[in-house]
Amino acid sequence: MTPQQTRRLQDAIAHQRAGRFAEAGRLYNRVLKDAPDNFDCIYLLGTLHAQQGNFDSAVGLFRRAAAMRPDVLEIRYNLAVALSMAGHHAEAAQIYERVLQADPRHAQARNNYAATLLTVGRAAEALRQYDELIERHPAGADAYNNRGMALQYLKRLNEALASYDKAVALKPDFPQAYVNRGNVLAVLQRPDEALAAFNKAIALEPDFADAYANAGNIYCKRKHYGAALDAYGRALALRPDDSETASMRFYVKMHLFDWSDFAAERAELIACIDRGLPLYPFSVLAASASAEQQLRSAKLFAKSRYPLADAPLWHGEIYRHDKIRVAYVSADFRAHAVAQLTAGMFECHDKAHFDVTAISIGPDDRSALRGRLQRAFDRFIDAGAMADDEIAARIRDMEIDVLIDLNGFTEGARMGIFARRPAPIQASYLGYAGTTGTDYMDYLIADRILIPPSQRAFYSEKIVYLPHSYQANDSKRPISDKVFSRAELGLPDHGFVFCCFNNAFKIGPDIFDGWARVLERTPGSVLWLREDNSSAVANLRKEAAARRIGAERVVFAQRMPSLADHLARHRAADLFLDTLPYNAQTTASDALWAGLPVLTQLGETFTGRVAASLLNAIGVAELIAPTRQDYENAAVDLAAHPGKLAAIRHKLAQNRSAAPLFDTQLFTRHIESAYAAMLQRYQAGLTADHIDVPSRANSNSAA
Repeated sequence: MTPQQTRRLQDAIAHQRAGRFAEAGRLYNRVLKDAPDNFDCIYLLGTLHAQQGNFDSAVGLFRRAAAMRPDVLEIRYNLAVALSMAGHHAEAAQIYERVLQADPRHAQARNNYAATLLTVGRAAEALRQYDELIERHPAGADAYNNRGMALQYLKRLNEALASYDKAVALKPDFPQAYVNRGNVLAVLQRPDEALAAFNKAIALEPDFADAYANAGNIYCKRKHYGAALDAYGRALALRPDDSETASMRFYVKMHLFDWSDFAAERAELIACIDRGLPLYPFSVLAASASAEQQLRSAKLFAKSRYPLADAPLWHGEIYRHDKIRVAYVSADFRAHAVAQLTAGMFECHDKAHFDVTAISIGPDDRSALRGRLQRAFDRFIDAGAMADDEIAARIRDMEIDVLIDLNGFTEGARMGIFARRPAPIQASYLGYAGTTGTDYMDYLIADRILIPPSQRAFYSEKIVYLPHSYQANDSKRPISDKVFSRAELGLPDHGFVFCCFNNAFKIGPDIFDGWARVLERTPGSVLWLREDNSSAVANLRKEAAARRIGAERVVFAQRMPSLADHLARHRAADLFLDTLPYNAQTTASDALWAGLPVLTQLGETFTGRVAASLLNAIGVAELIAPTRQDYENAAVDLAAHPGKLAAIRHKLAQNRSAAPLFDTQLFTRHIESAYAAMLQRYQAGLTADHIDVPSRANSNSAA
């Protein structure tokens, strides 16, 4: 180097140290123009680009430097760091491994290597590296914290908790370890301790947005919606661009009937989709997003949470078994709406031709329904404590032909199992009323009312069309003989009773405006809703008053001790009013099973067309209104003409055992035909495509 080049290089280093990056970069580039093979300048310019966050540029420069000085470990270490920051984790892991082979005591390289392994899902290898790091540096709180994350990934939750405890014992002012500890306690169903851990993190670091957001998730799950709203608000004040937390806050407000700024917040959620930001899926379904917007949102959420694994477990082999091997994955094999709908279907599976497995990824609530489900399957695998990798490997070892996800993005979902592609055919069914937006779910089981052919472009999956309704129903569901008086239920002795037992988040200001108009046009009528929480009751009464509806005309139903009693109390209602854009699902089939007519308006997306699917399958399509005005007029007309409503009730009672909706045997034969058609395509070497399942004759087996 010339003296002038040396001075420029020294000046560049001084500028870089002082944070004057633009001037440093200009000088480094001038040196390289005159001396393109100057090692010091190439390497230092690489560090400058890394400092500025230009990691792809840094990678190129570190590669050149490493080629010039292959024996200098620190260059390879910095190359690995830049590769990892640029998202090239697999290559970064390889280079970290070589650095450690040369210097096993390089603590930071081992820590980064383990973190990179964890990022790419190689948690067991990451754990070994953290154990090695702790053995060499036993006082490292960071290592114990990171080791806890690896154990948490592997679902070794008690061990993870012990590792986090060790981290905070070594470093009591370690807020991230407290948050991680809280996350494990939440999964272990110890919410009070989880909240205590999050609050400790906040006490140590008052600006810790994740701690507030995670506390909000605990409150939301426990239906402490007011506290959840406050926690999410605090998180957003610290991190305003956190789209997922914003969508959770919107969802919680819906549960509270808090419609302040509803239109603006809904518009902002849709704008987040347009900006490519992930949102909580249920908030999107409840926000009246279009099918196209729902698809884009699902893709963003799935990519951020459940990306496709680098190495699929199934490699294209063609299985040929004596029976079709079907496995259902669910967090809800318990006293839950999904299990209530599907229990009869599981029992009706043709065991001569189908080998049926349950993979339970949720809690055992020891309920009677849980016991019934355990008896319904050929095998019932309690996999709640198993990691996604372990479950996926077991599915692959069992050579499952058709793997069914009953969760989608609902609570307890483990889409990571499906992202590892353990089975040749993977399908989404029932639990989630929309597309998953993934490349690894081949099919979505629906019907032609839910997803008309014109809408198929807005689903990442191929559509399997069942002939009547997509919804399984259990014809063995008991209805209590108990006859409730109106007084017992808090209802007036006289007057028409409109009811809706949907979750509160499905009831938005638009639908409530319509109900208020219906009540105003139907003197003496009341609206009977499900009570979720006291704040929601107070808020809705205020909304009713603002619409000139007296508080006595909105009645709230308490939770019943049993499903049989809940079904029986439907007899006290006259007409079930459905919601839009998110329809009744299990609540609609409950009402129809109990003999209560359901009035719906046909929506634009899957979530807004479920009730129409059910009504069509039980033969009372006249209760499907095409527009909002038709819906309101029909409600008023039925209330004003008891004979017309009685005729519909009579038809519903006759069709209960004659129409397809509650014919569990018939439904099971249809869904088995769907599985067989999927299998036939796969065994013929064909890719997934839309499937129409032909209708069979009614078995007349419904109770």
